[in-house]
Amino acid sequence: MYEFSIKPVKTDKIFTKNRIIQTDIPNPETLDVISNCKKNEPNSMNDQLPVVWDSAINYSIFDKSGNKWIDFTSCIFVANVGHSNPEVKKSIINRVNRNLLNSYYYPTDERSEFSKLLIDITPNNFDKVLFLSTGSEANEAALKMSIKYTGKKNVISFINAYHGKTLGSALVCGKLQSQDWIPVQTHVKHLEYPDSFLLKKKNINGEDLFFEQFSHINPQDFAAVIIEPYQGWSAEFASKPYMKLLRNWCSDNKVLLVIDEVQSGFGRTGKLFGFEHFEIIPDIIVCAKGISSSLPLSCVITKKEISNTDMSYNSTHGGNPVAVAASTASVNYLINNNLVAESQRKGKILERELLKWQNEMPNYISKINCEGLLAGVFISSPDGNNVDFVDRIIEIAMRKGLLSIRTQAGTIKIGPPLTIDDDALIEGVEVLKESLKECLGTLELL
Repeated sequence: MYEFSIKPVKTDKIFTKNRIIQTDIPNPETLDVISNCKKNEPNSMNDQLPVVWDSAINYSIFDKSGNKWIDFTSCIFVANVGHSNPEVKKSIINRVNRNLLNSYYYPTDERSEFSKLLIDITPNNFDKVLFLSTGSEANEAALKMSIKYTGKKNVISFINAYHGKTLGSALVCGKLQSQDWIPVQTHVKHLEYPDSFLLKKKNINGEDLFFEQFSHINPQDFAAVIIEPYQGWSAEFASKPYMKLLRNWCSDNKVLLVIDEVQSGFGRTGKLFGFEHFEIIPDIIVCAKGISSSLPLSCVITKKEISNTDMSYNSTHGGNPVAVAASTASVNYLINNNLVAESQRKGKILERELLKWQNEMPNYISKINCEGLLAGVFISSPDGNNVDFVDRIIEIAMRKGLLSIRTQAGTIKIGPPLTIDDDALIEGVEVLKESLKECLGTLELL
C-alpha cells in the first residue's frame, strides 16, 4: 500500500480565486498534529491525504497557514450543501443556545419538524422515519426490520457493496475478503453487482442477467434485498432494467427492497434520491452523510407496518436535537436553493470536462462515470499498478490545491459540495489533469 509522505515538499506558490498554496506541502507547521495522530491513533484513521483541516467553508478547505484547497470530497459525501453552510450553522447555534444538547428519544420540536419534512419529500408509501447516528447503524436497523417483518432470516446483497462496519452491516458488504474476522454464520447471499462491467463481461443485458441470477433463488428464504444505486468505488450505477425486475420480484414474493442511499441521497446524483434513476420505489430507504451536511445523523424511512414490528429500533444519540436541527436546515436549503437541479446541471459540466480529459489522454483514462456531482475516473497506470498510481496522482494534486478521496481501487472519485462554483469545478479537473501528467513524468524517472 502506497504511503503518503509527511515530509514537506517544496511546491510552486499558487494564488487563484479557488486555490492558495503558500507553504511547502505537507505544511511544516502541521507536522506535529500529523505525527501525534499517527502516534496515538490506528492506521485506519490516518490513511487519507496529510492535510490538517483548520476550517472548511463551502467548497474550500483551509489549514492554519491559509493554504486553501478545492474540496472534491464533500468530507466523504457529507457536505452536500457546502461546508459550514450559514443556514446549517445558524440552526446549530440556535439549538445550542437554547441549552439542549441531547434528548435521547424524548420528543422535541426538532424531531417533529424534521420527520414530517422527510415524509413530505419522499414517495407517498412512506410514513415513518427512524433517526439514528450513522449509516452502519441505519443499515443494521433496516435489516432487522426486514427480518422481523417477514419472519425470514436470509438477505441478498451484492459483491463490492459497502453498507457499514458494524457486524450486520459488514455481513452484507460485498468485499468478502474483509469478512474473515466475523465469528458468526452468515445468512447473506452475495450476487454480482448488475453494472456495465458485468453486463459487458457476460455479453448480456440487464433483464437476462436478472433472470440468470434469480431463477435459482427461492424467495421464501429471503427477507430482503439490499442494494446501492451505485457502488462508491466506481460510481457505477446498477442496470435500470435489472432494477425494475428486482422491484417486481420483491413485490411478488414479499421480499423487502432496501435501497442504501447513504452516499447517493440528497441531490448527489442529480436526483433527490438515487433510486429515482430507476423509476422504482423501495420498501426501505437508508440515509446518512448528506442528510445533515455536518453532524452525525442517519435515518431509516419506511412504512408503519415495517417499522412498528419491534420496540428496539432506537439508539442513544438517535434524533439528537442539534444534529436534527442541522439536518432540517440542510434539507430545507437543498430544496429552497434548487440544489438537486444544480447538481444535475453542474454534473453535465463535470462530465464534459472529464470526457475532454479522457480524449486528451485515452491511454491513461479507460472509463468515465458521471451522474450529477458524482464521478469515477478509471485510471490506467503504465506500470500496471493502478491503485498506487492513483494515490500518487491525488498526492500531487494535494500539493497543487485540490483535495481528493482515496479509494484504493484505481479510481479517482469526485464528489464536491453541490454548491461548488462552475469555475472551481473546471479548475479542479485541470489540477487532476496536470497531476496525472506530472505523475507520468515521475514514473519515467524511476
